[in-house]
Amino acid sequence: MSRWRIGDVTITKIVEQEVDGGSRRLLPAGTPEWLHAHLADGDACLRLSIHSFVVQTPARRIIVDTCLGNDKRLRPVAYWNHRQGPFLAALAEAGCPAETIDTVVNTHLHIDHVGWNTTLRDDRWVPTFAEARYLIAGAELEHWRDTATREDTRQMLADSVVPVIDAGLVDLVETDHRICDEVSLVPTPGHTPGHLSVRIVSRGEEALITGDFMHHPCQVAHPEFELTSDSDPAHGTRTRWEMFDRLAGQPVLLLISHFAGATAGHIVREGGGYRFCRALPPG
Repeated sequence: MSRWRIGDVTITKIVEQEVDGGSRRLLPAGTPEWLHAHLADGDACLRLSIHSFVVQTPARRIIVDTCLGNDKRLRPVAYWNHRQGPFLAALAEAGCPAETIDTVVNTHLHIDHVGWNTTLRDDRWVPTFAEARYLIAGAELEHWRDTATREDTRQMLADSVVPVIDAGLVDLVETDHRICDEVSLVPTPGHTPGHLSVRIVSRGEEALITGDFMHHPCQVAHPEFELTSDSDPAHGTRTRWEMFDRLAGQPVLLLISHFAGATAGHIVREGGGYRFCRALPPG
């Protein structure tokens, strides 16, 4: 568990799973030779993490993305199925038990970002965060409802999205929606059509929870490195160029949804491009 302060806001990272040597099929351009030659930290494997961020403002307690979840089935990765992990216990240990969460933000509707939306109880999927409003981009939900031809996607919607809709807990929002004084959404499409990031601003300090507009540090040096899971790879590349140009050299702490280890850092300019500079671990 890591924790950062942005003015009056506390952000806590809750890890569900870290994997060393993740599938290179996800990022085919990131060959071992390229990574060895160009990654400043010398990490030449796709080391990936699946985690949530809890954002606590003076008035709100928000969880951004809800990982894989327990008891799910028909997932495309074998060890994502029928999990029995301690995610909810970790939330409680961090001082953020599920019943205290008032807002859930799904940056997009991929399987590894919606799993803990629901919990299996008496053979029924029920909302995990029963006191919360679930914020989903309207364009994102429309896309997946219209294009859910794969069995695993249909199952994800059935067990992790539809139950919270049926419970009347979902607010369909625009990708630039403002949640509260300190927290707002930022459109970052490409990985999915309604993909969004989360901006936190307080007392002159700023952070950005990226979601999946990038997955690995090599995409900072090479924004054109596309992900096989991008719904619109060209748009995803444009989003990275635009976001890196906006963020480079700025004191904005990036909290990246799949970077393992330190997770946080800044974008700096290097030559004609960019580099990810990891921040010191939070105290």
